[in-house]
Amino acid sequence: MRLDGKVAIITGGSRGQGEAHARLFVAEGAKVLIADVLDEPGEKLANDLGDAAIYRHLDVSKEADWAAAVQATLDAFGTLNVLVNNAAIHHIVPIEQETREFFDRILAINLIGPFLGMQAVLPAMRAAGGGAIVNISSTAGIKGYYGHGAYGATKWGLRGLSKTAAVEFGPDGIRVNSIHPGPIRTDMMPQGEDSLARYKMLPLGRHGEPEEVAELVCFLASDASSFITGMEHIIDGGSTA
Repeated sequence: MRLDGKVAIITGGSRGQGEAHARLFVAEGAKVLIADVLDEPGEKLANDLGDAAIYRHLDVSKEADWAAAVQATLDAFGTLNVLVNNAAIHHIVPIEQETREFFDRILAINLIGPFLGMQAVLPAMRAAGGGAIVNISSTAGIKGYYGHGAYGATKWGLRGLSKTAAVEFGPDGIRVNSIHPGPIRTDMMPQGEDSLARYKMLPLGRHGEPEEVAELVCFLASDASSFITGMEHIIDGGSTA
């Protein structure tokens, strides 16, 4: 029960990596507010997880939604110790063909969303005596990839924001780390035999599973990582080796 007594908000928690995080957190003793804009799967997941989980609609780009989610967490579970900024969108378009409209949208969700989330949880985490924030970035925040101008910009930005937050929040006992997944089997990963075959070229010879990322998130949320903050944690099967 690595997370016994912890209370967490997990954004983008209805499916994929977020769902894996939520399931593992509950299994490890945490109480979880699952936050997403996908209401039907989010509510179903919360029901599946029982009294340890609730669902809340949250558009991460809206400050009012964040305030409501934090308050709902406190009303349901009495405290807040962990924030997992997992919600994100992704597409592959060369910079020359990218639009200002989508660039603004991906910034709002992938970077401004975590920024607003960290602001929103600070008072509750201070009141709890500390906490842990885990920001899900990407290997696109470690190196450049073709067609990832907008997405990569948000993930590099989240990497830098996490480091600054770690410096600023550390005196309050709040740790902030970023995770940089490589190819993980979710809806974001390109499908088809040709797309999947390229992962055989990785050092480990395969793509990753959401549950493997969840294990790293759980570790960084737990007291086992109590002296780790401001760091990038890469989980990519060796793709950036």
